[in-house]
Amino acid sequence: MRERLPEAPPTTGDLPAEPLSHSLKQRHLTMLGLGGVIGAGLFVGSGAGIGIAGPAIICSYLLAGVLAMLVMRALGEMSAAMPASGSFSVYAERALGRWAGFSAGWLYWFLLVVVLAVEATGAAKIANGWMPSVDQWVWVLLFMVVFTVSNLAAVKNFGEFEFWFAALKVGAIVLFLVLGTLAIFGVLPDTDPVGMANLTGHGGFFPAGFGGVVAGMLAVIFAFGGLEVVTIAAAESDDPARSVSRAVRSAVWRILFFYVGSMVVIVTLLPWDSLEPGQSPYVAVLDSIGIPGAGQIMNIVVFVALLSALNANLYGSSRMIFSLAEREEAPKSLLQVSGGGVPRRAVFASVAFGFVSVVLNLLWPDTIFLYMLNAVGAVLLFVWALIAVSQLKLRRRIERDMPERLVLPMWLFPYATWAALAGMAAVLVLMLFDDSARPQLLWSTGAALLVLAVAGVRELRERRERRTRQAG
Repeated sequence: MRERLPEAPPTTGDLPAEPLSHSLKQRHLTMLGLGGVIGAGLFVGSGAGIGIAGPAIICSYLLAGVLAMLVMRALGEMSAAMPASGSFSVYAERALGRWAGFSAGWLYWFLLVVVLAVEATGAAKIANGWMPSVDQWVWVLLFMVVFTVSNLAAVKNFGEFEFWFAALKVGAIVLFLVLGTLAIFGVLPDTDPVGMANLTGHGGFFPAGFGGVVAGMLAVIFAFGGLEVVTIAAAESDDPARSVSRAVRSAVWRILFFYVGSMVVIVTLLPWDSLEPGQSPYVAVLDSIGIPGAGQIMNIVVFVALLSALNANLYGSSRMIFSLAEREEAPKSLLQVSGGGVPRRAVFASVAFGFVSVVLNLLWPDTIFLYMLNAVGAVLLFVWALIAVSQLKLRRRIERDMPERLVLPMWLFPYATWAALAGMAAVLVLMLFDDSARPQLLWSTGAALLVLAVAGVRELRERRERRTRQAG
């Protein structure tokens, strides 16, 4: 007889039906994932990673991408078996207890609404550059209102909106890769084959040694955050299990191809030490191959990327807090759903805090908002760790109770999951010893401990109430 695991919350068969809409298609899910990930961090921020690691930034992106792929595969396995609007927060609760679901959900919600401010402010700065007569705060207000309306609309309309937003970004990256590859081989007018000179010269492929690869990985790993939104949206698709499994597969591979492929093109075409700090390496490449108006073209692409990520993150934050309310871990008043299946109060709650974050960013970017930004800096890794631990626990239960739902199994289970956990632990240790990353780790740890303390107090109070009822 097989040994049964200790009693745990139900795993699969009794999941309550989601009251949300079920009109998202697989293509919406895939593009929603891409929309949440491809942002200014790739188009502009990647230059900082290149400045740290040189051509070896390719290895940094590969390492970070493999870690993200393992985490997403683990999350995809659970999402295909148990689609839920709370995604990993629900799975953490079922695997580890209410404290874990509460902590994962609130930390991720806080992360998304703070990042909303960064995206809205970044897009507003670009728009202000185009129309200086319109104040930056007016643009922020306009963006927040537009995307609040977008998220209050029928989910299918939101999915179409995000699909075309993300499609523009994907098209821009594909065009960049095509033009860059042609330039590498000297096919474009006024270009000559570049060979390997920029990869092997200027200090070699590893100008900063393996330490540069590690430091580069710290600079780029958080650019892979946002793929989780795919699994949050799965609960609102027409065929959750099949849609999420396909979306996770395609989105992860595309992201890795776009990120690593872009870095290969950039460091092959240009000497890595020729890039100016703060300049988009994409603009530098387009300028070098004679594309007219490269700077403005990339400004438009970055602008769209920021708004697309804002839209996707507002969606993800509203669904996460709605799921918390479903499980009585957020105010029940947030459970109101419109006739079109949209959790309107959850959207308003998320955008309200997003407005607060934006105001703090505009007024005190180097003080209060900087502390908030640091407080979410390492939260993504904490959430990823909870995903991996939850998958380790739930995999056995799924195999035992509902094996037919194991349609997207984790690779090399359990070794790949343990490898992902080891990788995350290594990144956290590296952050502790990195002067620039240490404040993020310490502030994020403080935020996590605060949420855990609240979860612990809630659990103790509920236990005391249960004992009182039993005694009575």
